Amino acid sequence: MSLYRDEGVVLRTQKLGEADRIVTVLAKRTGKIRAVAKGVRRTTSRFGARLEPFTHVDLQLHTGRTLDVVTQAETLRPYGETLAADYPRYTAGSAMLETADRLTHGEKEPALRQFLLLVGGLRTLADGSHEPRLVLDAYFLRSLAVAGYAPALEACAKCQAPAVRAFAIVAGGVVCGACRPSGATVPAGETIGLMTALLRGDWATADASESRHRNECSGLVAAYLQWHLEHGIRSLRHVEREPA
Repeated sequence: MSLYRDEGVVLRTQKLGEADRIVTVLAKRTGKIRAVAKGVRRTTSRFGARLEPFTHVDLQLHTGRTLDVVTQAETLRPYGETLAADYPRYTAGSAMLETADRLTHGEKEPALRQFLLLVGGLRTLADGSHEPRLVLDAYFLRSLAVAGYAPALEACAKCQAPAVRAFAIVAGGVVCGACRPSGATVPAGETIGLMTALLRGDWATADASESRHRNECSGLVAAYLQWHLEHGIRSLRHVEREPA
């Protein structure tokens, strides 16, 4: 029996048999893990509550033939307890977990930067220092950048001209008038500035932004993310935008 230990964030769970669960975890060193947690649905389980989505947990597992098996679990920080009490933060966090799951394709492929982004995003959501949708959009943009899909925001995505006119998802970001494809949108300059601030972590600029620019930013970021994932993020339908 090959034992190993890692810390990670529980992304999702699914029932297995009468008392077991399969837990999907984004781990710091190992990457994405799918493992069986035996007996966790019984009321007498020693660590059932520690293996719920949003939980930052320290795990010991042993390697199985198809799925690994959780043998120990210790909670490092239960983000779910804080987020569950606030609907906007909970739904934003749910969208983060789903995105992390989608962006880490293969199992047991190290994804340290994605793990650190997810932990940082959940921590920021839980401490309430910024508006939830801003935190979510910042997470989307940074996780896309780590995956190699950062949008061009300062020069044309096609010809690198500094004079930009529109935002085109299929082109990879902002475009100039000559390179603008059909279907490109023309967002406010402040909206592009907000996207740049979120990507860079400039929270002073982001927190000072207006609601209309936040909403426009959220629409562009969500569309850009889902186009690159080639799949919708189901949790996004529950995420609340800031009132205009």
